[in-house]
Amino acid sequence: MDQQVKYLLQESEMPRSWYNVIPDLPAPPPPPLHPGTREPVGPDALAPLFPMALIEQEVSAERYIPIPEPVLDVYRLWRPTPLLRARRLEQALGTPARIYYKYEGTSPAGSHKPNTAVPQAYYNAAEGVKKLTTETGAGQWGSALAFASAVFGLECEVWQVRASYDQKPYRRLLMEAYGAKVHPSPSGLTNSGRAVLAEHPDSTGSLGIAISEAVEMAAGDPATRYSLGSVLNHVLMHQTVIGEEAIKQLAQAGDTPDLIVGCTGGGSNFSGLVFPFLREKLAGRMNPVLRAVEPAACPSFTRGVYTYDFGDTAGLTPLLKMHTLGHDFVPDPIHAGGLRYHGMSPLLSHIYELGLIEAVAKPQSECFAAGLQFARAEGILPAPEPTHAIAACIEEALRCKETGEEKVILTAVCGHGLLDLSAYGSYQAGQVVDFELPMEAVRDALSRLPASV
Repeated sequence: MDQQVKYLLQESEMPRSWYNVIPDLPAPPPPPLHPGTREPVGPDALAPLFPMALIEQEVSAERYIPIPEPVLDVYRLWRPTPLLRARRLEQALGTPARIYYKYEGTSPAGSHKPNTAVPQAYYNAAEGVKKLTTETGAGQWGSALAFASAVFGLECEVWQVRASYDQKPYRRLLMEAYGAKVHPSPSGLTNSGRAVLAEHPDSTGSLGIAISEAVEMAAGDPATRYSLGSVLNHVLMHQTVIGEEAIKQLAQAGDTPDLIVGCTGGGSNFSGLVFPFLREKLAGRMNPVLRAVEPAACPSFTRGVYTYDFGDTAGLTPLLKMHTLGHDFVPDPIHAGGLRYHGMSPLLSHIYELGLIEAVAKPQSECFAAGLQFARAEGILPAPEPTHAIAACIEEALRCKETGEEKVILTAVCGHGLLDLSAYGSYQAGQVVDFELPMEAVRDALSRLPASV
């Protein structure tokens, strides 16, 4: 049998609640701290940036949060998303492993990001907010928030990391098609951006810098709020619709995963796929290995330190305990722009410290090769970000070929690469160079961490 196998859910089977993993963990995650007092920050400290509904979700101890009906109405444009068995890839590899992938590229913006952009726009609009500001790397998140803002009648202003702004013009055009204003970051529009440009006029930017600019603009306008596409608890929780659907779909297939693999930048895609399965693992109902895959050029899990740090470059956010390379670390401008963040989600970092997940780093040339192999077997060209997970899946499948183990592998293709063709063109022209992060660059960035708590 060589045809692709697809597992679908009916609309009635779409999740009606988001899953909050925190109540099921063996220990709670450390709280965010005020940078001056080093005391835990309360909801009031976040009120200038986020609507109260999202702040309540951020600190919630409830296991399940109901999804509002207006959000479900928008989700129905693309959810539930399909789970596919990658039989053609399995045959190309000659592996006895069974590979499944949850495909999130069917959303209007072409990635998993609308899973959180839609509720964030909804809650802001419900509280009378008129405008949202945000950052974006590759443009997947910016596109999603621009789409969601258009649905709920909000203005949207996006600071896109300069390297991706230049590399991925069609992402910018998509954001603008949805009605957003898009600026390259660092820009001359904010104090944060001007400070970076004064010291580094040719800066390629980073997500940390872009966050500083978006936060600064939101904090100065009472009708504006800031929206974040990854890292925070409520963002990760919104993405759990991916894993909740995947559990039902794997049950249709009669399989239980031995290994679940996801790419990680800030952590939203990985968490969305993995957290519902982690719930099942903690309850003793299954026992998959949970493997995060990050870029070798920005390895916050595998080479960063677990400590309190700012979530942005300028130090405008509370201190978050996370795996970090240092808040002013500027990664090499690799094509997987959505993974170029100096830190990892505090919640995901805590789970990593508990030993519940593992992490590996991959160079981008191996990932592009895996993306092309996947496209030629399965017909879907993945965005550069999920090629990291695909590379790890292929590596494991080839290991199964050597051992004869019939392992079940699950991953998420969190977005399509149709707006990333220039990146694939560069790779096929031999212009993509792997960047091995020098240890001195890590030490330099870590030397400017906030004073120990």
